[in-house]
Amino acid sequence: MTTAILLITIISLIIPIYVYVGYPLLLLILDKYCRAQPIDAQDITPKVSLLVSCYNEVEVIQSKINNCLAIDYPKELIEFIFISDGSDDGTDEAIKEYAEQGVKLIRQEGRLGKTSAINLAIPEANGDIVVFSDANAMYQTDAIQKIVRSFNDPSVGYVVGAALYSNADDNAAAESENSYWRYEIFMKNIESRLHSVVGGDGAIYAIRKSLYTPLAADDINDFVNPLQIIAMGYRGIFDQEAICHEEAAASFAKEAKRKERIVNRSFNGLMKVKSVMNPFKTGIYSLEIISHKLLRWLIPVFLCGTALGSVYLSLHDYTVFQLLVVLEVAFFWLAMIGNAIKHNDDIPALFFYPYYFLMVNFYSLMGVIQALRGNIQITWTSPRQAEQNQQYAGVKIILINSALFVVTLLLLLDSLAGLLNA
Repeated sequence: MTTAILLITIISLIIPIYVYVGYPLLLLILDKYCRAQPIDAQDITPKVSLLVSCYNEVEVIQSKINNCLAIDYPKELIEFIFISDGSDDGTDEAIKEYAEQGVKLIRQEGRLGKTSAINLAIPEANGDIVVFSDANAMYQTDAIQKIVRSFNDPSVGYVVGAALYSNADDNAAAESENSYWRYEIFMKNIESRLHSVVGGDGAIYAIRKSLYTPLAADDINDFVNPLQIIAMGYRGIFDQEAICHEEAAASFAKEAKRKERIVNRSFNGLMKVKSVMNPFKTGIYSLEIISHKLLRWLIPVFLCGTALGSVYLSLHDYTVFQLLVVLEVAFFWLAMIGNAIKHNDDIPALFFYPYYFLMVNFYSLMGVIQALRGNIQITWTSPRQAEQNQQYAGVKIILINSALFVVTLLLLLDSLAGLLNA
């Protein structure tokens, strides 16, 4: 019994370390020896359709339209299609004011979700390349020129740009997400050179229109469609120079709910295109998708396995695991302090990184559980409209912290006693 728990605990400990540290190191090694054929990127000007998804975005829609009209690309070769998912706050009326400047509105009645809206709009798009964007994503003037150049290579099926945060220094939540995004960009660049970048980005990514397959309403388009394109034998490229700017979530809780929705739909989507995890079909991409996505979504399971196993083993006088429990409890309390002061804009990194880590993993687990139960979040709400989620998420985390207060204190005292007696 103890031997089995020891083995499970070690495995549960190793996997998170692999995902966050080992996989990036492995990418560096593979990047040195296993790069794919370089992409033949050239300055080209194919016909482009820029699709902007929106729901009640009246606060930013005019800025987005003006941003689109300022894009440096031949006017006769680009069209702007705004897709409204039943907006009722004046968003549609604001878009219609630009009809004479070539801005087209497609309205989806009712709230059916972003993917259904895209399914509706794709047949109306005239471009050979379709670029997907969100209403709050502001493109640099050369973003379209940059993102289409990789399509000169016939092996390329989709291209993902870099969505950077314009408010990265505004608060601890934005700073945490920005730090995480820099880490992501590092991996996306290498994955792109090895085979393909994993997934798209709803703020800025493009596909060949001919490769679009109508999706189910519960599919997340910027993840499932790239998976389908990989399964067809094409590559996906990350172009760090195709840049847009958007605001990070204004609070930890809003970011957490966004993560839960993304994981919920992405996990469900991956289960629909499982063939991309077959190394005999997709080669090194299978390693990328399993390491970068699947194992990361399951990190909370391994963290729980590590915590429970280390507690059991510490009570059986395993000194190493008694020390591990002390570290776990210390990390947990740093996160609790971060939770207590999360509304402050100047939270010390010592507190907000542990809190951000535990919060994101908690909501990732909730997303996976909901997906396994068949509860898929189809509609979305922008961070500017989700203030109620902040209170909901905060209360949930406080209740969990309170329930674990006595347990963690007892475990800390027990582990410290064990170390002193060792």
